[in-house]
Amino acid sequence: MSAYILYTILTGLAILPLLLYLRNPYFWDDLNYALTAIKIGISIERYKKRKPFYSILDSFLDKVAKQPQKKFIVFEDSSYTYSQADKESNRVARALSTHGNVKAGDTVVLFMANEPWMVWLWLGLAKLGCTASLLNYNIRSKSLLHCFSCCDAKVLVAGADLREAVGEVLPTLKQQGVRVFILSEDCDVEGFESLSDKIQQASDQPLSPQLRAHINIKSPALYIYTSGTTGLPKAAVINHERIWMASFLQSMAGVRSDDIIYIYLPLYHSAGFLMGLCGSIEKGLTIVLGRKFSASNFWSECRKYNVTVIQYIGEIMRYLCNTPKRDNDRDHKVRLAFGNGIRADTWAEFLQRFGDIRICECYGATEGNIGFVNFTGKIGAIGREHYLHKKAFSYSLIRYDTEKEEPVKDSRGFCIEVPTGETGLLVAKIGERSPFSGYAKNRQQTEKKTLRDVFVKGDLYFNSGDLLKRDNEGFVYFQDRIGDTFRWKGENVATTEVADHLLMVDCIEEANVYGVKVPGHEGRIGMAALKLKENMDFDSKATYQHVKKYLPSYARPHFIRIQDALAVTGTFKQMKVKLAEEGFDPAVIRDPLFYLEDNKGYVPMTQEIVNSIAEGRIRL
Repeated sequence: MSAYILYTILTGLAILPLLLYLRNPYFWDDLNYALTAIKIGISIERYKKRKPFYSILDSFLDKVAKQPQKKFIVFEDSSYTYSQADKESNRVARALSTHGNVKAGDTVVLFMANEPWMVWLWLGLAKLGCTASLLNYNIRSKSLLHCFSCCDAKVLVAGADLREAVGEVLPTLKQQGVRVFILSEDCDVEGFESLSDKIQQASDQPLSPQLRAHINIKSPALYIYTSGTTGLPKAAVINHERIWMASFLQSMAGVRSDDIIYIYLPLYHSAGFLMGLCGSIEKGLTIVLGRKFSASNFWSECRKYNVTVIQYIGEIMRYLCNTPKRDNDRDHKVRLAFGNGIRADTWAEFLQRFGDIRICECYGATEGNIGFVNFTGKIGAIGREHYLHKKAFSYSLIRYDTEKEEPVKDSRGFCIEVPTGETGLLVAKIGERSPFSGYAKNRQQTEKKTLRDVFVKGDLYFNSGDLLKRDNEGFVYFQDRIGDTFRWKGENVATTEVADHLLMVDCIEEANVYGVKVPGHEGRIGMAALKLKENMDFDSKATYQHVKKYLPSYARPHFIRIQDALAVTGTFKQMKVKLAEEGFDPAVIRDPLFYLEDNKGYVPMTQEIVNSIAEGRIRL
């Protein structure tokens, strides 16, 4: 009898996995996610309670002690161990302290492209107890100056190749009392100070931890700038808790401590810096740091450095799929890719061409208080709902009117949660576990990202600005963005900033900028509807020269539409939705249209150009 009972139990245990799978084919993925999430939660709670506070810098110093000779950063033909990085950042800290009068609590702006110096500078500033402000090296003039007013920085460190860009605003910086250091051995230009020579002469001895004794988990660690509806960059306040949360994403994705990660996304972005760099430090990885992305050299770089993990944004995956096919496309060691914004068709094509690579799609915003992880690898989804995630972060998809650009309310004045399968605006409750720090010195924009009285009187939610949809299995899918910001080539483009620049062109009286979809491309590309000044023609040459000088390539309108009058709503808001839907096809639009042709400027749009874009013969 006992043998029969034992046999029955063993048989039940044997078929249990099958029963669980039939009931939920993602059971084991869900379980693994739950265990990882619990482990991460315990770690963060432990770091919160440690005295003194344990930061990502302390994690780096622990790795220096445990693996001093392990390669930390490989950059072009050079490599640096964890120990070397520690010493270089010590020199940076001492040089800035001695020659820049930088002290605990100060904010220092870093304005440079991807290179080891940026990592040494950040680590050095962290050792001094300072906050680093990471600037997009594409911004210029008014936008560049605006970034200083956001964070009250009194010191700027710029790469040698950006001296000219800084020179354009140097008089104003000097008036504001900002000291400007250039990463060069010497500098004879008035107003600039060299820094490389001072770093080399500084001691590499460790700095006292007391310099950062004032820091806790809620202290600001970074300012990372994001475009928004104001048209000027907004400084998202990244505290140490946010750094830890973002760095643990690598654990969610399945990164191991023996992996070699390739980071070529710009370090001024939260993806490259928080998910990439900080996540790699938490894991103790070797980082292959790329100056910038190159589709033609990508796989050869991965082979050269034995890369096993890559980061991506959707456009990068498409670029890789568009490169000429080669016999050695699957000859690499990459086993894992994590990032955001990959389209379902590109996802499938990438796997078919480049082999069995686990793709972990994620969703989140630099300043947001909610994120998703597609831990199952289901093609097309940005994440999957999970009980523990929903318990820790209260969020909903609410009905949204894209024409009125506002949530739909019920008879009581509260928002309406959309049913499964319907698109809705993602909102996340603001609370102790899911705070929203907002934007530095920009209360108006911080308020615009919040919604009050969403489901009950007095509640407060973060407005993601993104329209999502969930299916019956709990998978979440990105649908679109709302408002005045669209995304192109992995960059957020603020329509009002672009419009402000267009209005500086002599022939333009009004400008309405929006993003339009292009076949075969992620995101939306810039287009502008213009009203010209009376008795003036469109000056295509002047417009091209202006946007080329003042806007980064991804923000320049690729299509221009000339209208007699720009459509506005009853409250005089420019109407963008209908214009975006109409696109740039001259067969549909009677207004004059122009196309931004490489190195030639704006040329009249033709049906041949439209067909070439649709067929992929013209690459945008």
